[in-house]
Amino acid sequence: QVQLQESGPGLVKPSQTLSLTCTVSGGSITTEYTGWSWIRQPPGKELEWVGLIYYDGNAYYSPSLKSRTSISRDTSKNQFSLHLSSVTPEDTAVYYCVRSVHAYDYWGQGTQVTVSS
Repeated sequence: QVQLQESGPGLVKPSQTLSLTCTVSGGSITTEYTGWSWIRQPPGKELEWVGLIYYDGNAYYSPSLKSRTSISRDTSKNQFSLHLSSVTPEDTAVYYCVRSVHAYDYWGQGTQVTVSS
C-alpha cells in the first residue's frame, strides 16, 4: 500500500519560496517507470498539474510554472520536494503529492498553503 504525506509551512509571504516535501512509504520513488507529481487546486478552481520527477531523476514542469518551479528528491529518505519561487497570493492552493504511472493512482491528503503578508 503506497502512502504519500505532504509537509511544509502552511503560510508563505509574497516573493518568498514555497517549499513542500512529500514522504513516500510502501513504495520506492526509484521504482522503474514510476513518476511522482505535484498537483494543486486553488480555491474555486480546477486541479492544476505543477510538475513531476521521474524514477530516473528527470524532472518536468508545467509550461506556465516552469520558470519558477523546481522538483528535487532525496532517495535515501524516499522523499521528493517542490520549490516554487516568487510566490504571489494566486499561488494559494491545496497542494497534493501524487504517484503517477499511467494514471494518478495514489494521492496524499493535500496540504493548504496560503500566500499572504
